[in-house]
Amino acid sequence: MAIKAKEPPVLFNETQALIRDIESHINRKLICYWTSHRGAICDNDVIAMYEILKNLGRQERVGLFIKSDGGDVEAALRVVNLLREYNDNVVAYIPLESASAATMIALGADELRMGPLAHLTAIDSSLRHDMSPVDPTDNRKVKVSQDELARLVALWNKSSREHHDNPYTDIFKYIHPLVIGALDRSSSLSIKICKEILSYHISDESECERISSHLNSLYPSHSYPITLKEAKSLGLKVSRLDAGINSKLLMINQYYSEMAQKALTDFDEYNYHDNEILNILESDGLQVFYKNDKDWNYIKDERRWQSLNDNSGWRKVMLDSKNKIFSSMLHIR
Repeated sequence: MAIKAKEPPVLFNETQALIRDIESHINRKLICYWTSHRGAICDNDVIAMYEILKNLGRQERVGLFIKSDGGDVEAALRVVNLLREYNDNVVAYIPLESASAATMIALGADELRMGPLAHLTAIDSSLRHDMSPVDPTDNRKVKVSQDELARLVALWNKSSREHHDNPYTDIFKYIHPLVIGALDRSSSLSIKICKEILSYHISDESECERISSHLNSLYPSHSYPITLKEAKSLGLKVSRLDAGINSKLLMINQYYSEMAQKALTDFDEYNYHDNEILNILESDGLQVFYKNDKDWNYIKDERRWQSLNDNSGWRKVMLDSKNKIFSSMLHIR
């Protein structure tokens, strides 16, 4: 008997009800931008965000619920540009983590509202490259941080009396040279992009430079949590998120987390299917998400995994003319 692949739930009705409820309290349309811990902000999210904004139409005021561990900083700039093209005033609602590239997107808002569990992070470079090392425990490429790499080299140099080799001779055994090159390039890029994002609502160029440089280089780690108090001291326009709105946003997060559960189906010890949802964007009347849909096979002789039958892609969920849930593919290449 064939094993049926697990399918994650699509909780469209539940999240739509909460979105409409929140909108009635904040007196503006709400956009949700959520990624799982295995997802990330990426270029394709820009097209997905365009679908959301096109569905809403131009708004004088909009709210953005963002929850993400980060991703591509150039994609973050494009997302902010879209938000500012379609909306005159943007308020970011942050109940949980809004890290790295997600911090940049939040900085594109005129105001930030942060809950007790919320935090931003530093924006120094951290990326998951095509040539990044692979974590053997879950077959996923790992992020490499510019800060971690710099500290590794510093430690090497500090103990250089014990050896005379170039530190990169050993580092290249674990981190591909192209990854290190990409990190070096993206470090200066992070500051430039952050300055440009802040300039959408801060006219003082020196202030944009100060905030960007602070976020890029003055924290001890890439994941250092910048809470409400620290965000205020940094000079950001931020206030405490209303407790009721915070609770409702956390409920949306619970629904999204349920949708993004690990939908993995084991066929045997060398083969499994992945149906996991990674990124979700939503507004009133439309939900867009990216879902893995592929097989994985372990090649014993080569001690590595390969993907097969990859039908992963973006899905759109909305109500049809009869008020029934209708799902379709959103083709992005």
